[in-house]
Amino acid sequence: MNKSNPFRIKVSGENACFTRPEMKVERVSYDVMTPSAARGILEAILWKPAIQWNILQIDVLNPIKWESVRRNEVGKKATKPSAAHLSGESDKPLGLFVEKERQQRAGLFLRDVSYVIHAEFEMTPKAGADDSVTKFEQMFIRRASKGACFHRPYFGCREFPVDFEFIPKDAEKLPTLGKTKDLGWMLYDMDYRGKEPMPKFFHAQMNDGIIDLRNAEVHS
Repeated sequence: MNKSNPFRIKVSGENACFTRPEMKVERVSYDVMTPSAARGILEAILWKPAIQWNILQIDVLNPIKWESVRRNEVGKKATKPSAAHLSGESDKPLGLFVEKERQQRAGLFLRDVSYVIHAEFEMTPKAGADDSVTKFEQMFIRRASKGACFHRPYFGCREFPVDFEFIPKDAEKLPTLGKTKDLGWMLYDMDYRGKEPMPKFFHAQMNDGIIDLRNAEVHS
């Protein structure tokens, strides 16, 4: 057996921003969580080189609500030390001056979000002789049930933390939003196999509050 049994995990938070890549300056979220964001949450709970997470389905539980926020950001990254800095040959100041680089930007975020992620993992070629599906299944169930994670998962941006709850196999299905909507083209994930990361998209459809990804047609 190369794949795990399907898992369900409920995730929720006060705000979320699954940024549309076509929005260059202002941060505008998709209507719902993207598959790549869902995968990031699972990897925050359990990531190993031996496994790869696959998102099967996303259930939207809460009504889609929006919140517009204007906030201060900086327009560039802090300067890294160069070889000249390390050798003492340069006295050019490091870091950045926030007052000079401050920019005010607007964001359109989601508010009061809650989803159920359906996912499974499969073994990768990096799995060792002692690695097995059962081993990582038990590890994930134990960690997710206790609320353990390598880092706090987040909804798109790190300032939007995720609360998660493992749903046992025999637990009843949670009621979804119950609405049907064509969500248009949505980011599926990033392809890191080439020299540069390449985005992959799919045509997202929400049926009765459920986004089924099992047969999603992905395009680069």
